[in-house]
Amino acid sequence: MREFLAADRFFFASHVEDKGYLEIVDGKFGQYYKTLPDEKVNIIDQSGKWIAPGLVDTHIHGFKNHDVMDNDAQGMNEISEGLLSCGVTSFLPTTLTSSRKHLKDVAKMLGEVKGSEKGAKIQGIYFEGPFFTEEHKGAQNPAYFSDPDTDTFHEWQEASGGIIKKIALAPERDGVEDFVKQVSDEDVVVSLGHSSATFQQASSAVEAGADVFVHAYNGMSGLNHREPGMVGALLTLNDVYAELICDGYHVHPKAAELLIQKMGYNRVSLITDCMMAGGMPDGDYILGEFPVVVKDGTARMKEGNLAGSILKLKEGVKNVVDWNIATPEQAITMGSLVPAISSNIDDSCGRIKKGRAADFIVLNPDMTLSATYLDGQERYHA
Repeated sequence: MREFLAADRFFFASHVEDKGYLEIVDGKFGQYYKTLPDEKVNIIDQSGKWIAPGLVDTHIHGFKNHDVMDNDAQGMNEISEGLLSCGVTSFLPTTLTSSRKHLKDVAKMLGEVKGSEKGAKIQGIYFEGPFFTEEHKGAQNPAYFSDPDTDTFHEWQEASGGIIKKIALAPERDGVEDFVKQVSDEDVVVSLGHSSATFQQASSAVEAGADVFVHAYNGMSGLNHREPGMVGALLTLNDVYAELICDGYHVHPKAAELLIQKMGYNRVSLITDCMMAGGMPDGDYILGEFPVVVKDGTARMKEGNLAGSILKLKEGVKNVVDWNIATPEQAITMGSLVPAISSNIDDSCGRIKKGRAADFIVLNPDMTLSATYLDGQERYHA
């Protein structure tokens, strides 16, 4: 079936077009036209609205009262469907530190669910840990922390069917450089976080092939004028990417602005780090193995530390525009293309491109979400 999507603005990877028509053929993107090539066609009329690629959440633990670590296929489908209301059409289900066996079981489940999910598409798995440092453990259980081990990683990767796309570790653990070189050669992205690393330790990991920093500023050694630490490495090393949580609680808007100015918006990936309480009312929840209280827009452990977020990616994209630290085009890029590129999944999501699945969102000019489309079909309407 051939249809034409009419709207006031279209956000492509390299530029923005005002007022035109985007062809959709059998659920895939076709050509873009300034004027209709044929008057006798079916029009999807989104006049007054903007069309952008579906958002890509590459760091998300749960949603709608389900957690990736529940190891529940039905729960993953609930997360997948729920994410359409966030403008997310592709995501990387993200694990937490746990036992070697449980992580293997979760990896296997995710590999089996991928391809049959009912909503946002699973583009791979993000292993957040378990090779971290106790000082910056966050909501990760340090009882399971260890030095990186390729045999263990390969066991998880085999169980997943080869879909682990990214793994996070602390640069100061023993054996990091060899591990990074090995898995990078296998096209797995290595990210750095939950770490007390020095600037030199972080730099060495980057030289070995790591190129993403986990939730910038959070869970890492801060910037000091005598020891720049992880934050200093993030702000000064070339060709690295930063994950950034823009809920207004994890990172002050001015700190977010500094990061974007220093790195460039094409190096900043907006993420949520959302846990199971996303899309749910305030109350008591679990993140991994720890109780969490959700109240006043935050998820916190009993002692008060932030524990993931309840942010929806559409809100993070809107926030950076509302904070006047990014244009709509930059915000959309940071919420779609950059996450895809930095996670090595941009061959299947993150941009409007001829021949790709027509996964896109419809935005109002105030950056609120109007609708989410998967494969050319409207699946969520605000």
